Amino acid sequence: MLEADYVIVGSGSAGSALAYRLSEDGKHSVAVVEFGGTDIGPFIQMPAALSFPMSMSLYDWGFQSEAEPHLGGRRLATPRGKVIGGSSSINGMVYVRGHARDFDHWSDEGATGWAYADVLPYFKRLEASHGGEAQWRGTDGPMHVQRGPRANPLYAAFVEAGRQAGFETTDDYNGSKQEGFGPMEQTIHRGRRWSTANAYLRPALKRKNVNLVSGFVRRIVIENQRAIGVEYEVRGQIRFVKAKREVILAASSINSPKLLMLSGIGPAAHLRDNGIEIVADRPGVGQNLQDHMELYIQQESTKPITLYSKLNLFSKGLIGAQWLFFKSGLGTSNHFEAAAFVRSKAGVDYPDIQYHFLPVAIRYDGKAAAKAHGFQAHVGPMRSKSRGSVTLRSPDPKDKPVIRFNYMSHPDDWADFRHCIRLTREIFGQSAFDEFRGPEISPGADVQSDDQLDAFIREHAESAYHPCGTCSMGNKDDPNAVVDPECRVIGVEGLRVADSSIFPRITNGNLNAPSIMVGEKAADHILGRQPLAPSNQEPWISPRWKTSDR
Repeated sequence: MLEADYVIVGSGSAGSALAYRLSEDGKHSVAVVEFGGTDIGPFIQMPAALSFPMSMSLYDWGFQSEAEPHLGGRRLATPRGKVIGGSSSINGMVYVRGHARDFDHWSDEGATGWAYADVLPYFKRLEASHGGEAQWRGTDGPMHVQRGPRANPLYAAFVEAGRQAGFETTDDYNGSKQEGFGPMEQTIHRGRRWSTANAYLRPALKRKNVNLVSGFVRRIVIENQRAIGVEYEVRGQIRFVKAKREVILAASSINSPKLLMLSGIGPAAHLRDNGIEIVADRPGVGQNLQDHMELYIQQESTKPITLYSKLNLFSKGLIGAQWLFFKSGLGTSNHFEAAAFVRSKAGVDYPDIQYHFLPVAIRYDGKAAAKAHGFQAHVGPMRSKSRGSVTLRSPDPKDKPVIRFNYMSHPDDWADFRHCIRLTREIFGQSAFDEFRGPEISPGADVQSDDQLDAFIREHAESAYHPCGTCSMGNKDDPNAVVDPECRVIGVEGLRVADSSIFPRITNGNLNAPSIMVGEKAADHILGRQPLAPSNQEPWISPRWKTSDR
């Protein structure tokens, strides 16, 4: 029988960081149970190939939402990494910490000790920032963060257009000032995707006290209200890995709540309906599901300078060869090299809209490229009031869970998205784009009224693939909280959850960075260490927030 002091389920953004930190002093043994296989190969390691791994069943769990009632019954893809490095091995490699106020909100909601002052030292600990703001960024952590070369003139045009529209600019949205237009940051290092498998897991596996266990986790084994290990399946055989100290779930905001429920922790009535014996009645398990949605606003380019000319097979072959042999050229970027975080209206104190800018008109998954030179902005609101759930389809661990996001179920979401479209048109209409701007491809110049925009949103809004919140962290007296502020599952000993499922509310931007931070901070709680000393640095908040959006 396998055993370790700490058994971690999942080798993703948080799980890999946990494996690295829990084994660092050599005093404890760590077993990481991961169902996915190797991340070796160009589809994952080459940044420009990002559209491939998230749609390959080899690397992705293949989850889908149920038919979404407010999106005309569409079922949306919900990719989650099934590979070492988890979703950090299949994501868009965009690095965003989140806004300071996001974490202050966590703290206000009962996640004491997770305010911005508390988490900033952990962001610094995990980072090796190349080009970030001094004093605000880490320089010697495992996670390399860089900016793209921004060689295409469209990136500069986007930032300048934002400035011309009256918005702020920022040199580092992960530094003191998130608000504004500026360069986007990437988890890319020396031309390769810098996943948590590369940053944390590989170095950890070189230690004698870390073991990677390949298998499909079926449930957590609990005796007398204490987690004692994990039951997993490999080639049809059921096996057990014993946790001498603790089990830590880091299996994603989809799989972590599923595993808790399969193990008897969750809403009592739902567990009963599935014939599962109740260990702890926690109504919050699988609830509070949140995500970011986005639209692609696309414009034709009058100059042939976009990536459109590189979408043919010959060019892709050349780019691939240059990357393979020299780790140079267009293959070394995700091409998200300019970004913006802005506020939607007066009275909003910190950004609630995010932009990714791309010098080509194409879908995120690489399908449906426009038939012309073009550019696009991915835009979406950051703090939707819609909430969904993850529930069991059956008590069979092999069955995929039922994922209901309830996208666009709150009326404010529609107004927010209409504003996003009109604002993007205003930005693309600035003089900075005059020499590049052709006709609007999508939604199209004829789509103007609220009803027309709503129809476009219903048909074309996409997930930004940022699910979180399904094992929410809060005060242990809060009936909807699943874990306490030390990530301990309430009502069970020896069991924690540490991944994006514990976010009380979704953070601004992409979720890889805050998920890694959760792994880093949870490791200190698990080891019983004094958390890093809080920061006294004050983030920038617009002095005009009460009176203007810019």
